[in-house]
Amino acid sequence: MKKEWFVLHTLTGQENKVQKSILARVKLEDMGEYVGQCIIPTERVTEKKDGKTRTITKKFFPGYVLIEIALYDEARGIDPATGKRAVIERTWQFLRATPGFIGFVGGERPLPLRPDEVDAILTNKPADGTEKARPKVNYNVNDIVKVKDGPFLGLTGTVSLVDPDKGKLKVEVSIFNRTVLVDAEYWQVEKVAVEELTADEAPVAE
Repeated sequence: MKKEWFVLHTLTGQENKVQKSILARVKLEDMGEYVGQCIIPTERVTEKKDGKTRTITKKFFPGYVLIEIALYDEARGIDPATGKRAVIERTWQFLRATPGFIGFVGGERPLPLRPDEVDAILTNKPADGTEKARPKVNYNVNDIVKVKDGPFLGLTGTVSLVDPDKGKLKVEVSIFNRTVLVDAEYWQVEKVAVEELTADEAPVAE
């Protein structure tokens, strides 16, 4: 059977449940010919809090699971009843019986992922084969932040550049009524909701 990679959509927070169910039932139901790998893509990220750095593993596609599976019946080709590619019924029924499974990304007859797409998702590693921990950054351009550490402590500004690989930001702050671009580590600032700002703290539009 020709196995291809697809993306499954799961109920929120049930990625592990779906993966465990599929892998356990592959053996119980003798589905090894139809189902290969089932993976939850993750990445390691670092975050610094209270002066301490820690590394955590997080899902970078929450709500989705990658699966290598023989979905389409190449011998039947097009299903005359639907006019679409014929699926292998045993495979389809197997997935439908999976708790937490919603459907395929791309509809009932999804296109398989291209090899380069699979490599980009699965190879979260540099050339030496070791996975690199990426700084955890939860900021976007135009976010309003308050500096909570360093020489610009207490100033409020707008994020103008985010460097997720280094965990650094460039923030526009106002000093002596002039806009100045300052560098900050991601842990040196915190997001501020617009409604929480005082009139003096609100960034001034130029």
